[in-house]
Amino acid sequence: MSLPNALDTLSRILQRKRSRGEETIAVSAQALQQLSQLPFALNRASAPAPAPAPAPAPAPAQPAAPAPTPSPAPPAAPIEPTPAPAPAPVVVAPPVATTQPEPAPPSPEPVSQPAQPAIALDNPYGELATAVEQRGRVLVIHPAGDSVRDRLNNLFRITKQDDITRSMATLHDTMVFAAGDPTSDIMFIGTGPGAEEEQQKKPFVGPSGQKLDGILKAMGLAREKVYLTNLLKYRPRIGDGRHQMDKNRLPTPEEVAVSLKIVRSEIEVIKPKLIVALGKTAAEGLIEQSSSVNSLRGQTFQLDGIPVIVTYHPSHLVKLDTEPDKEYARQEKRKVWEDMLRAMEMLGLPISEKQRGFFS
Repeated sequence: MSLPNALDTLSRILQRKRSRGEETIAVSAQALQQLSQLPFALNRASAPAPAPAPAPAPAPAQPAAPAPTPSPAPPAAPIEPTPAPAPAPVVVAPPVATTQPEPAPPSPEPVSQPAQPAIALDNPYGELATAVEQRGRVLVIHPAGDSVRDRLNNLFRITKQDDITRSMATLHDTMVFAAGDPTSDIMFIGTGPGAEEEQQKKPFVGPSGQKLDGILKAMGLAREKVYLTNLLKYRPRIGDGRHQMDKNRLPTPEEVAVSLKIVRSEIEVIKPKLIVALGKTAAEGLIEQSSSVNSLRGQTFQLDGIPVIVTYHPSHLVKLDTEPDKEYARQEKRKVWEDMLRAMEMLGLPISEKQRGFFS
């Protein structure tokens, strides 16, 4: 999360505490260590950029030499001093073809985020993490551990202890972390847990989960052999949550922002060969592009060097079961299956003629 967002979140927390009549707030050792770095972060953010070096003054014009003949020469045009040009960007010219021109390289795949150097930060998580870094606008935690499962277990502990996420009064208290095989080549990322997921503390176990299980089976994959997770680890509240029952809502941008560091750290631990973003909210959070799922389908984005593709959330398929226009429902389901065939091709999985013939 960026520094302005972090300060805004902290301000909201303090205002909420004060509105409840609390004049003091308990701060953990980890949070205190993070706050101690705030002055340095503010200094870095407010440091003025170095002033550009002054341009050299133009050389004075030299007087014209007298004419060798007695007839007077016409006066030379006055030489205007040339202003110093502004520094121009360095442009690398393409090589000049000597014989036949080289074929144009293929257009690169769309990249979701520009490559930015990571900034190492102080580690407030003690022995649970080996390093913390800032990648663009997102914090990435490197959990400690000798194996993927060890690092994932430590990330689970870090998530449970995270003060900023737990301070969000708009989120429920039951954490739903992830499920499946952490060594899998494919990672499915949805939006957040619903009522059924909150009860069982597992992602994708409700009606949407049943649809996803059917998709995986059609791909020849078992639920236990893929990795399933969500952007949010806590279910968003409706009102105070007491009378929410089984109703769910989409997360706010603020809720997504405070949750991104966990899922990005999760990706860093799993290091899958392919990420499938399920739905608009998951796609926007991961690739930082606001667009419809239909316009993002068929493209390959990059997130920390890992390809990301976008398809509809399984909840969309659940709604299609009651769609009166059966042909429209069939075409929408076909889109999801086309995306899954593309995922199988990218992973090098075998595809039978029967699988290719679905919806044909």
